[in-house]
Amino acid sequence: MSKKWKHRPPAVFRLDQDHLIVDSVTKTRLSSERQAQIKSEPEFEALAITVDDSARSSRRGVRWAILFWCALGGLLLLAIGVAVNDLLTDLLARNQELGWLGLAFATLAVVSLLVIAVRETTGLMRLAKVEKLRQRAAEMIVSDNRIEARAFVHELLALTRKMPHLARGRADLEGHLGEIIDGSDMVRLAERELMTPLDQRARKLISVAATRVSVVTAVSPRAVIDILFVFGTALTLVRRLAFLYGARPGTLSLARLVRQVVMHLAVTGGLAASDSLIQQMLGHGIAAKLSVRLGEGVLNGLLTARFGLAAVDLIRPVPFAALPRPTLSDLMSEVLRSFGDAEEQQGSESSLAITEVQ
Repeated sequence: MSKKWKHRPPAVFRLDQDHLIVDSVTKTRLSSERQAQIKSEPEFEALAITVDDSARSSRRGVRWAILFWCALGGLLLLAIGVAVNDLLTDLLARNQELGWLGLAFATLAVVSLLVIAVRETTGLMRLAKVEKLRQRAAEMIVSDNRIEARAFVHELLALTRKMPHLARGRADLEGHLGEIIDGSDMVRLAERELMTPLDQRARKLISVAATRVSVVTAVSPRAVIDILFVFGTALTLVRRLAFLYGARPGTLSLARLVRQVVMHLAVTGGLAASDSLIQQMLGHGIAAKLSVRLGEGVLNGLLTARFGLAAVDLIRPVPFAALPRPTLSDLMSEVLRSFGDAEEQQGSESSLAITEVQ
């Protein structure tokens, strides 16, 4: 039902009239007494632009440490080049065939070094791209910019283009790109469509790694073997998680990623949280059911799981917004279930051995 508004005829008035009221209101209207109200606008104030100069370094001199390392690296490269040149010259002087063979080996070494450098640079660039995508996604969830969110979704689709198991999720997400969706909702939709299968696979990888560490450290006779196995399993887990989320790191990028995971655990207090969780578990009577070695295995397995969860927080190109973040409590049941199976198997083997002796 349409509402009929009474049209006010045009009127002329003076600012010094008695029936005129000047007030700071948002609408201009006439009251029943024919009193006019005028909104007084504030005077224009120029915006003060402050320049933050805190990022600049106070030292504007020569970076002597950088010059030292660059000079030292140049000297090492020159020494290696002179040594290889002298070696090839001696080989050619003694035997021409040996000289050509040495030259072929040197060429192969240079080409391999160039390929390794390109791969390492590409790995660092991919890791930096994933970090940038995660930061942009967090900013767009707050800013709710629809244009930037659509550009982010296109980059995320390009990152996951070589993942065949995400074909259905990519198709569904591409079908929603033409719709009018807010920026934050677009990021959450991309997370649900593309990150759900990857999160399930990541949880499986972490559970398997934690179970393997728990079993091996529970039965290994030496502490050195425990340390080496836990370290190797952690590196393998981080590398698999990085490949899962599309980072595909090299050696240098993997080392950088491991350092970031360790720093993330140190900042967030993840190891302390794991320790408190384990104490809570042991306080509920699980220690009475497990032996000392099995208890150490559970400890190592849960620390490995916490390391994997911290790696997921850093490798995932989208922060956890629409999907729940996995916790140690989610992985604890699977690790303990595997220990229960191992304990039952050990009990059955012991009873079988006793029966054979009798």
